[in-house]
Parts: sequence; C-alpha cells; structure tokens
Amino acid sequence: MKPFRKALVGIGSVRTLIALVVSICISGCGEQKTEIAAAAEVPAPAGMVYVPSGSFLMGGKTEQAQQDELPRRKVGVSAFFMDATEVTNWEFEAFVEATGYVTIAERPLDWEVMKQELPEGTPKPPDSILQPGSLVFRQTDGPVDLRDLSQWWEWTLGANWRQPDGPGSNLEGRMDHPVVHIALEDAKAYARWAGKRLPTEAEWEWAAMGGLEDPVYPWGNTPTSDAAQKANFWQGIFPFRNDETDGYVGTAPVKTYPPNGYGLYDMAGNVWEWCQDKYRADAYETSQGGSEAFDPKGPEESYDPAEPLAEKYVVRGGSFLCSDSYCSGYRVARRMRTTPDSAFGHTGFRCVKDISPERD
Repeated sequence: MKPFRKALVGIGSVRTLIALVVSICISGCGEQKTEIAAAAEVPAPAGMVYVPSGSFLMGGKTEQAQQDELPRRKVGVSAFFMDATEVTNWEFEAFVEATGYVTIAERPLDWEVMKQELPEGTPKPPDSILQPGSLVFRQTDGPVDLRDLSQWWEWTLGANWRQPDGPGSNLEGRMDHPVVHIALEDAKAYARWAGKRLPTEAEWEWAAMGGLEDPVYPWGNTPTSDAAQKANFWQGIFPFRNDETDGYVGTAPVKTYPPNGYGLYDMAGNVWEWCQDKYRADAYETSQGGSEAFDPKGPEESYDPAEPLAEKYVVRGGSFLCSDSYCSGYRVARRMRTTPDSAFGHTGFRCVKDISPERD
C-alpha cells in the first residue's frame, strides 16, 4: 500500500508512532558444516561480488535466537551476484537524476489509505502530520522504556534521503554513506533501473555468512564486545549513551569496516537492508518439514502477530542503532520485519543479480 508509511522493524510501526504523536490510542540444534558447491568463480559486474551456490542451516542457533528464527532448516541457494556495498547516496542520486523518481518519504500520506489499517473510529490526524516526512532517530537524555519507540523515533516533516536528519540537513560529507529513508517501493524501483533485484531472505543470510562454517556474525563468532572495529553498531547503552567505539554515531561510509569472506561490506550494522520476502513469524515452522528448500522465495502471505492486518516484509543486517540489549540485528540469522511503505533513518538496501536467467 502507498503512500502511508508504517513499519515494525522489530520495534514498531510508523503508523503506531504517528498515532502516539497525535495521542491516538493503538494496540500498542547441533552445528552443521556449510556446504559450498565447487565451481569456478564467475567474473562479477562492476561493484558486485560473486556469491557461490551452496546449502546451509538457516535460522538462529544461539541463546539470542528469536522464535521466528526457529526451527533451523536446510536451505540450498544458487550462485548469484550481490552488491559489494549498500547502495550509496551517490548511486541513488544518479538513479533519481536519470528517472525523476520521487521516494515514498517525499510524498504526502493518504488518509483514505491510512485509515484502512487503523482501528475503526480512529480520528484523522492534523493535516500537518500527513505531510511528507519520515522517522528520524533522536538520542534520549537517559534510560527509557525500550517498548516505547516514540522515546527515540521522531516523525520529522521534510526528512527524506536528501535530508536524512530533517530540514536543514543535507548529504554533504555523506555521499559515500548508504542511502536511508528508503521504502520497499523505492528499493525495487532502483533495482529495476539498475537491472538487478532485491535478495531473497535465504540469499541474504547465505551471503552474510561469507563462506564461514555456521557463524553467529558475518565476521565469525567473536562477541560484539570485542568487535567494534568490525561493523557499525551501537556501543554503550541504547538509546542514550553511544560510546562511539566504532568511530560513528550514525551511518558510516561504505567500506569503512572489513568485508566478509565473499567481499561483502556492512552485512552487519550500518543500515537495515530490504529483502524481497514477505514476513511471517511462523515461516520456518511451516516450511517443507525436514526436506531441503532450494532457492526459497518466502511465504505467499505475510503475518505478524503484533500487527496481524499489516503486510510486512523482511529486512536484514541490523543498523547503527543495534546492540545486544536492543535488537541484536547484526547476527546473520536475525530477522526483522517492516511494512513496505516504511522509510526510516536506518533503513537502506543492496541489490543482487542472477547469473542464470532471472527468477521472479
């Protein structure tokens, strides 16, 4: 649906947060060795890397594993190409200049569409709230209830990919940072223009592993307490104290941190990345029993028990806001969900390209 922006990126929805702003009540296994097919590496297009075919156990394996990551299942993946980095502001600007594309965050919200996803009788917000904008992270002054997203997410009129922190901000010094405030429609539009597509959830997890044997993180099993120089994530106490041990408060330039074994940068942290799969909390429980799934494309229908009426898609990889105390999105198995018209200040994407004829 468009252009109403709502999300549950493992935390909450834009709809929910806007409703808070206008005082609307709302509801509120053993390890298995990774199998990589023996094949000569295929030369990759510019800016992309070759990801070989193989099979692996998909899903969470540590005490941090969430219910929607279980049970683990055997998955096979064909070889493909993947962008070495998240799509940058440089790259997205070239797309916009070539096509005139206007992102979801740059369009007004449509109340007629919006109210269909809200409880019956919900009053219309002021027109000032329905203007183009997006959600921007605001660091708090002290500890807050981590269930109350409005403590650190602020609906900011005029916030979009060009003005990531809202009016008065710009991309100066950030052209090599990942583009943010990107909704699913925006990411798909860019991918079509570039002759690519978004990764499936299985492709993303396989690529994040980088050829390692069942790793917890893209860099291996080194705990995050000793991994500040491996990825851009939150060090300190979320959301009020960031020790900046990794060198950045917000997004970092792509290629700041070491790549994984396939040559992929920022498969943990920096920004969340869209996948093409719809999200179901029970997707792993209902998938093909004990048989291996090959190139799975995700469920036909989405379902999030926290917002059963809202369509959700998967995002992966975590962001600069992730910590062990809040979301742990940098684990290779960590699944998050968000609505397709969502555009947050910590959400971007990267693309893939088929080696064999393109799949739907």
